[in-house]
Amino acid sequence: MATTVFMEALSPTMEEGRLVKWHKREGDAVKVGDTLAEVETDKAIMDLQARADGMLRQVSVAEGQTVPVGREIAVIVAPGEAVGATPAPAPRPAPASVSGSGERGAVPSVTVPAVAPADAARVKASPLAKRMAKEAGVDLQLLQGSGPGGRVVKQDLETLGRRERGEGRSAAPEPTVRREVPLSSPVSPGPVGSGVACEDVPLTQIRKTIAKRLAASLGPVPHYFLTTEVDMERAAEAREALNRELGDEGRISFNDIVVKAAALALTRHRACNAWFQDDHIRYWNEVHVGVAVAVEDGLITPVIRHADRKSLREIGLETHDLAQRARNRRLRPEEYTGSTFSVSNLGMFDIDQFTAVINPPEAAILAVGSVAQKPVVADGAILARRRMRLTLSCDHRVIDGATGAVFLKTLKQMLENPLAMLL
Repeated sequence: MATTVFMEALSPTMEEGRLVKWHKREGDAVKVGDTLAEVETDKAIMDLQARADGMLRQVSVAEGQTVPVGREIAVIVAPGEAVGATPAPAPRPAPASVSGSGERGAVPSVTVPAVAPADAARVKASPLAKRMAKEAGVDLQLLQGSGPGGRVVKQDLETLGRRERGEGRSAAPEPTVRREVPLSSPVSPGPVGSGVACEDVPLTQIRKTIAKRLAASLGPVPHYFLTTEVDMERAAEAREALNRELGDEGRISFNDIVVKAAALALTRHRACNAWFQDDHIRYWNEVHVGVAVAVEDGLITPVIRHADRKSLREIGLETHDLAQRARNRRLRPEEYTGSTFSVSNLGMFDIDQFTAVINPPEAAILAVGSVAQKPVVADGAILARRRMRLTLSCDHRVIDGATGAVFLKTLKQMLENPLAMLL
């Protein structure tokens, strides 16, 4: 019996997915567990696996196309099974007019007489061209393909649509251009002075999720902010000594020290290690610290689980590994969900101080600035000391001002006297 391949929810918060790459092509034999395709979720790139043995047929989603969770994208049929025996297809999307937008997967609006499409299996055509022809009612056998070996491709369908609308002549340049950005490239605008007034860059899945999450945080969540400045001389000396001992293996960063100190401070101030829920507050007895990592088109927060129980070296190695895989979009859902508190560090960009937005349902996030030498008055003398500013963003529904201040005071004491972490 035929098995429908759906766009699956590959992460807890995924609502739609962008198909990055098909590993199996139409007509390929597949087995249970085979990777059919790579899908970009709201946080990472995940493998979509086959749920049945057979042959992949009726591929209806092209590489680069975004579809909602639950949408049918292909069918797996048993050997010898007729394609017509597949389940009824999902409702097809409304065709989009082709107007030079350049978006992959757009269906041209053609006005040719509707004819019964020929059996796609007997026509040399790309999967996307087959789908476009089926939805537009075009017989592929009537087209001369421009692809390799006479293969009908997407451009042939678009050309047909333009010809039917009388758009044979090149149109005047549009004042704006929509540019489709490859998934593997940084999502950034083109150079200034390119002759185009502006560019519209489609949102990636991660940017869509960031937009939704921040809109659900900064507005509804009543933030307040507490800032303190920490003397980092002793922490810096301890770090230098540890790194001399470690050599090139597992070097310790200032961020590793902050994560460790924050985790230990949370064990003493449980009110800051909490989630706000609809009708209750969840106070965690475990400390799982999210560490914000910048990726090419957004931000993701891998989680250091049980950070209070791990050594500085363990935190450093784990953070480095998670950050590398986050930038390659290879994190598993359990590696970026479930944090009870987060740390965001922009010190490496020479940012002295900033405020971070809370990641619901967490009740707090710590913003870490740069470690820099500053003039400090001590015992009547002006000395150069390495200093760092910390800003704690708190959800006032969970953490009162004095509670946040006491947590920040404990964290400051640990950083200014690293031996306090051993107590």
